[in-house]
Amino acid sequence: MTEATTAKVHWNGGIQEEAINILKEDGGMIVSPTKVGYIIMTSDDKGLERKFAAKNRKRNKPGVVLCGSVEQVKQLAQMTPEIEQMYQTHWDEDILLGCILPWQAEAISKIPNDGTKDLMMDQRETSCFVIKFGTPSENIAKEMWEKYGKFSFASSANPSGKGNRGLVTGIGDQIENAADLIIEADDYVASIQPDKTLDTRYEQGVMVSMVDETGQLIPEQNGVVGMQPAPIVIRKGLDVDKIMKIMSDIFASWDYRHGYYY
Repeated sequence: MTEATTAKVHWNGGIQEEAINILKEDGGMIVSPTKVGYIIMTSDDKGLERKFAAKNRKRNKPGVVLCGSVEQVKQLAQMTPEIEQMYQTHWDEDILLGCILPWQAEAISKIPNDGTKDLMMDQRETSCFVIKFGTPSENIAKEMWEKYGKFSFASSANPSGKGNRGLVTGIGDQIENAADLIIEADDYVASIQPDKTLDTRYEQGVMVSMVDETGQLIPEQNGVVGMQPAPIVIRKGLDVDKIMKIMSDIFASWDYRHGYYY
């Protein structure tokens, strides 16, 4: 007998219904394309457990929550008006952005009481809320939230410590065999960084911490110089130059400490 292989489809250019059908059920796990490469997408505790197993991944990092609109970020995360402005600007300019934020108390109460909470946030009860991560996966996250009220969680679809180079062949056998569905769109991924080579392309998005060391939201600055704690760029990535320009327009003070959290 030959081993069953995971179903693969080429992205259809819209909402991939096969993916929705898997993720709306308990424990679904797919591989989907983004602007910087492939991700694992799940929507509940069983799916998150499968993700950790497939990646042999540590559990101390904040979970990545994919948001299909700025409105969804507002519903889930605590933000100051300046942070809201930052999300809106990046949304309007179609720039991939992820910020570490605390959850809204009301949103935490909506998380299924099944172990999901422990797997989707760190000990400080923060997560990384991401927007504009790429049309194929954005469409899925938006549909899952607005139609089914389900979260979309993400992790890069490559063995921990290794990049997938934006190619579906780079996700590795372990993840390929573990997933229920793989959506292939190497052409879409390549189109985002057309001037980059495999060695110079970014394999991740920029991550900005908007919390202090205990997970509390940073204060609004209102143009006051030198306020601490301030936003910290903790991971460089796609469009880091554009993001730092926007941050400079909104915040009087912010820090750059690549690798600070990890």
